[in-house]
Amino acid sequence: MVAVRKDLCFLLPDPRIFCPTIVYLLLVCRVNLLVCMTEIRLKKGEPVERALRRLKKKLDREHTLQQFRMRRRFEKPSARKRRKMKAARFSAMLKARYAED
Repeated sequence: MVAVRKDLCFLLPDPRIFCPTIVYLLLVCRVNLLVCMTEIRLKKGEPVERALRRLKKKLDREHTLQQFRMRRRFEKPSARKRRKMKAARFSAMLKARYAED
């Protein structure tokens, strides 16, 4: 069974043989054929909604979705350098603003 969203592809096994104790998320990025597997095990009697919330939090902590969205398209090395310089300038500005005198 495959359910497709705009930015993710959730691949689950056949529902007849699906084991309800494990939920898998497989992210496939076509640009560089990156495959990341994040696994969440359902606790006994745990609702699926809570397990999905735990999965989302785990993906946020691992920065999986950010990496996926960043690598969706090719970024020129000059654009990458410009983006990193802009982020460094911003963090330096914040550091200078809140530095103790």
